[in-house]
Amino acid sequence: MAETTTLLIEIGALLLGMGLLGRIAGRAGVSPIPLYLLAGLAFGQGGLLPLSASEEFFEVGSEVGVILLLVMLGLEYSAGELLTSIRRSALAGLLDALLNALPGAALALLLGWGPVAAVALAGVTWVSSSGVIAKVLRDLGRLNNRETPVVLSILVIEDLAMAFYLPLLSALVVGAGLAEGARTMAIAVSAALVILFAALKYGRVISTLFSPRQREALLLGVLGLTMLVAGVAEQVNVSAAVGAFLVGIAISGPVAEHASELLTPLRDVFAAVFFVFFGLQTDPAEIGPVLLPALALAIITIATKLLTGYLAARRAGIGEPGRWRTGLALAPRGEFSVVIAGLAVSAGIEPTLAPLVTTYVLITVVTGPLLARLPESPRFRAALRRRMLSRDRGAVPPRR
Repeated sequence: MAETTTLLIEIGALLLGMGLLGRIAGRAGVSPIPLYLLAGLAFGQGGLLPLSASEEFFEVGSEVGVILLLVMLGLEYSAGELLTSIRRSALAGLLDALLNALPGAALALLLGWGPVAAVALAGVTWVSSSGVIAKVLRDLGRLNNRETPVVLSILVIEDLAMAFYLPLLSALVVGAGLAEGARTMAIAVSAALVILFAALKYGRVISTLFSPRQREALLLGVLGLTMLVAGVAEQVNVSAAVGAFLVGIAISGPVAEHASELLTPLRDVFAAVFFVFFGLQTDPAEIGPVLLPALALAIITIATKLLTGYLAARRAGIGEPGRWRTGLALAPRGEFSVVIAGLAVSAGIEPTLAPLVTTYVLITVVTGPLLARLPESPRFRAALRRRMLSRDRGAVPPRR
């Protein structure tokens, strides 16, 4: 009884505090994500007032938050739109992997951590955070922007690539043979393709399972299907985020519209829980020794993500402002980076990897939402207009 009481008090106090922080952020016109992370740092391991009873609740809640963020993104798009966008962005996905994985691998080798740690850190710097980016796009009202499908296609390519990468990394960290790693990878990829095929082929059939007029049944049904597919995907080493996203893609028409409306409050609560939990898991005392290498890595890989998004948007025919919005939106790293580091550290690969990755992710998650707002600032717009005018003048042939 006493344990339950403590649990309720901790959850209630933290949720109330998050609500107040969200209001402050709204008044200031900024994203609440950095404030949620700082709240987690204050009440997590080594913080001002560590919370212990509610840790398991926030851990599960954070996983639910990522799943809800991704299914809501999927509900915004059809399967046809997704495939078209992925085809257009396939080259960008390859460029994304090269530009953003190499800095992480290089740093690990420079620090003398060895090839397995290099593969792990390469994955950390490669993959952007679908959860953070989904939240930022929603907060900034960009879900219907022309460049948003480009952002989503890059995120989906990265998440699908994790079906290859995570089994390979798991085999490397435990010293398994190539045959075992290849078998695990084949199962994961097959499962991802089955989920995608079902979303494309039977999306309309899936939508008929639910009635948009029965709100309670619709909410329970869509939420249950999302959790089920996400869990099955995770079980076969496919990202739960990919499974949730494809469920959203499969549901269409009035069912998708009503489901989006009903799921919005749940998504808002659990998305906030995700960011707080990440802060709860970080001991502020571990940040100092790895701050400089993490900061240098963050600066380099934010720049490489900007280049990735800019080039992908340009190839898709997006205008100059949209190219900058695409590149800056991709800056945050998050849930996958933490999972990758956890795999390596739990196998005893390199203990220093954990605080480095935590600090790196915190820097990108705090600065990412702020950078995403940069293209909306008057100074940035004015500078961009001057650049475009200068370029247009340079394109005009001189008069004879």
